[in-house]
Amino acid sequence: MPAKPIYKVIFYNQNQVYEVYARAIYQSDMYGFIEVEEFVFGERTQMIVDPSEEKLKSEFDQVSRSYIPMHSVIRIDEVDKEGPVKVTDIKGGDKVAQFPFPGGATPPSGGD
Repeated sequence: MPAKPIYKVIFYNQNQVYEVYARAIYQSDMYGFIEVEEFVFGERTQMIVDPSEEKLKSEFDQVSRSYIPMHSVIRIDEVDKEGPVKVTDIKGGDKVAQFPFPGGATPPSGGD
């Protein structure tokens, strides 16, 4: 294991599933969020350029800390080394459970 662990964070954001790597993850002081810091991206010397990886690199380029809602986190794994980062679009037929949002109860339709 490396001296400082690397975490793979998979979370849901605006009909997309993000898979990123970071060196620091902890519960935020803001209730209901986790903080992700020190993002890790693959080597820039690779011959093949992945458009989704480039999109994430540019999206998180100037980010020092990201706050992710806990209910959006799918999974967090501690890994030996970073892998390719990904953004995957969710299609209508994909099997992703939607969390029920709290709302008012529907009044019964009764006949008076």
